[in-house]
Amino acid sequence: MADNILDRFKENTEEAVIDTSRKMRVGIIGTGWIAEAHLESYRHQPDVEIVAGADLVEGKAEAFFEKFGMKVKCYRSHVEMLDDESLQLDAVSICTYNRTHAECAIYALKKGVNVLLEKPMCVTLEEAVEIRRAEKESGKVLSIGFQPRLDENMKMIKKIVESGRLGKVYYIQTGGGRRRGIPTPYGTSFIEDKTAGIGALGDIGCYSLDMVLNAIGYPRPLTVSGYKSAFFGTRPDYYPTHPEYADKFEVDDFAAAFIRLEGDIILDFRIAWAMNMDTPGDTIILGTEGGLRIPSTECWNGSVGGEMVLYQEVCGQQTETRIPIIGENNNNFGELFDRKIRSFIDAIKNHTEAPVPSAQIIYNQAIIDGIFKSAEAGHEIEITIPEC
Repeated sequence: MADNILDRFKENTEEAVIDTSRKMRVGIIGTGWIAEAHLESYRHQPDVEIVAGADLVEGKAEAFFEKFGMKVKCYRSHVEMLDDESLQLDAVSICTYNRTHAECAIYALKKGVNVLLEKPMCVTLEEAVEIRRAEKESGKVLSIGFQPRLDENMKMIKKIVESGRLGKVYYIQTGGGRRRGIPTPYGTSFIEDKTAGIGALGDIGCYSLDMVLNAIGYPRPLTVSGYKSAFFGTRPDYYPTHPEYADKFEVDDFAAAFIRLEGDIILDFRIAWAMNMDTPGDTIILGTEGGLRIPSTECWNGSVGGEMVLYQEVCGQQTETRIPIIGENNNNFGELFDRKIRSFIDAIKNHTEAPVPSAQIIYNQAIIDGIFKSAEAGHEIEITIPEC
């Protein structure tokens, strides 16, 4: 019986033929560590040419491309690059600090350039609304960098929900965390307000939210009661070699929330960069006809931690169907990044919808923003998303 159930979710896939007669010209804005993944994946695409780069730090962009043996025209800001190159550029990847996501994306879209915007979409809901408006006015492709969505195991979660085997979904528990995982190996850009704006909430919380919200069709969030804290990031002893980082820590290292969604669905959420636990628990999706358990991982970055379990009642018997992990490379960071880049380029070339559209991720950002604002206010708040 288990095999028959799993067979219903299988798809036939054929490898697409890539037209290389014209190279897509791409620029990279921000040349920190995540830009390396973008650059490597673009280089794997036979129809892409990286022609420009920009970074606010003098000489950083030049050194970045030289590291990869590339000669690329470099600029000191996204404005300089886009003013000079926008007529030649097909697309840009925005790999800057969270705080500058919105201004870079809006400027690129207004210049008529397609945008792949790294996660989180931005810092505030207000910024997300302005990005969405700029996108609609431009008519260009804007995709948000949620590569875990392209994992076949993540797709399986959505297929199970859409199959109706869970019935009406009414409650979701999700989140993720790291026992010790504040991302300071990359300096302090992730932990200072002037660069990051939000911490664990934006860094890995957005992945956790996307996993379940995408599966259930991204219903509109209605209210949120949120909490956030920074008990670990502000401790000098957390950083044995850099105790001074504690004074620079200005974001959240833990957050939790109780969120009401359209369709009478409750979302119970928690996320952590650091905690005295290996995991805050598996993701579970409860429905009137079945339940789905999605194992967590010890260092959560938006992946499925093991075989999922589908719980149902069949002819009065309580049954469990185990769903094995699909493929060996589906949780591989590089492989998923290649899929992210490929899907973005294909959307531009084929004039199709963005693989991770802002029309969905604005709800993701609204929840993050709502958690932050509710935590600051100390009570539940309504989530109001302006028309855009």
